[in-house]
Amino acid sequence: MRTRLLPLLIVLMAAVLLALGIPLAISRAAAEQQQVVIDRIDDTARFAALAQYVTETPGEDPDPRDERLETLRNELTSYYEVYGIRAGVFYRNDTPMAHAPAGFFLPSEGEVRDAFAESLLSRRSHDPRQVWPWQRGRLVVASPVIRDGDVVAVVVTDSPTGQMRSRILRGWLVIGGGLLAAMLLAVGAALRLTGWVLRPVRILDATTHDIATGRLKSRVAVASGPPELRRLAKSFNEMADNVEDVLEQQRAFVADASHQLRNPLSALLLRIELLALELPEGNEEIASVQAEGRRLAQVLDDLLDLALAEHAEADLTVTDIGALAAERVAAWAPVAEAKGVRLTGDCPPVTGWADPVTLSSALDAVIDNAVKFTPEGECVTVSVAADGDTTSVVVADHGPGLSDEELARIGDRFWRSGRHQNIKGSGLGLSISRTLLAAGGGSISYDHHEPHGLKVTVRVPRTGPGA
Repeated sequence: MRTRLLPLLIVLMAAVLLALGIPLAISRAAAEQQQVVIDRIDDTARFAALAQYVTETPGEDPDPRDERLETLRNELTSYYEVYGIRAGVFYRNDTPMAHAPAGFFLPSEGEVRDAFAESLLSRRSHDPRQVWPWQRGRLVVASPVIRDGDVVAVVVTDSPTGQMRSRILRGWLVIGGGLLAAMLLAVGAALRLTGWVLRPVRILDATTHDIATGRLKSRVAVASGPPELRRLAKSFNEMADNVEDVLEQQRAFVADASHQLRNPLSALLLRIELLALELPEGNEEIASVQAEGRRLAQVLDDLLDLALAEHAEADLTVTDIGALAAERVAAWAPVAEAKGVRLTGDCPPVTGWADPVTLSSALDAVIDNAVKFTPEGECVTVSVAADGDTTSVVVADHGPGLSDEELARIGDRFWRSGRHQNIKGSGLGLSISRTLLAAGGGSISYDHHEPHGLKVTVRVPRTGPGA
């Protein structure tokens, strides 16, 4: 969820910063150009004031004694030499009154001509269009020279924009640096925010997984996060408490019912045995009744074991899984030999965290099934290996195996394959094993064993609960 939520927050924050930064950059560029335009306006106004009192008229030779004209020319020359800005005062007929440099004349068209024509109408030229850092434009400003209410000449300045574009670019770099810093701060805030929001969700997910794997006492402890998620955690804990209570009542009922039924059933089996003494030896009916009674007693014992397994706490210790598996192989070897099945083990010394009694019971149930369903002349193998964070015990047989649908149901309570209903068993052994293993963090899984048969894998963790 964080990988989906965080990019969304980053995109939104980037959009907000761009929405603020782009207008700020445009405003910065406009302010820089406006400052230059104001300076040019002041300059043209000063030159217009000097040209206003020049007595020379267009078409006449200049009067060398006209000090005002000489002053104007010196000012324009100094202005060009110091600032590199072309400037000139031009009469209405385009002839220059004074200009610098000497080659600066009015062009026939372009921005200079447009500004000159606008100033002839007795108003200052409009502000030039915006010049951006990647453009090589020039700024043209023109002001009229008015004498006795008439426009007699126009002052024109043609400024380079290199320094202005450099200042705009530096301003943009400052704005970009500020936006980048703000973006980094926003990303850091987004990380903290998503972590704060999603931490209760992660805890809830982990707790849900614990409960789903059999650790029903797991609860959500949330001290931070949004109020809605804290309320959700509280509701989840209440639901888990109710579910645990219901399951506890169910376990208690199964255990009590199994325990209460065992005594009458034992008495009934005893009376059946006494009755059998009065009947002819080998009576099939009484033998069938005795077999069904013993089967019912076995089911009751398995139900009681299952109820106790669901309620018991695992006593985990560091266990030599290889030695324990080798011991169970040795214990079941005579049974397999009597059935004509070869039982072999590859059990190197590998440790893991397990309850030895629980693991022994699980291995007994798995090996018992493997030997029970393996035909005479075939073999059953038991192998132990370390697999990353777990230690696995694999029991593989060469029996008839199970279909995909049967693999999905194996381990369910009271379930037995329809092809093997005539084989002794209650259908609870693997369920008990799975429950006992899950209490200690272990698991049991089933798969096909090619070319035929079933492969059962029992796994226990290699690290302790506090790791």
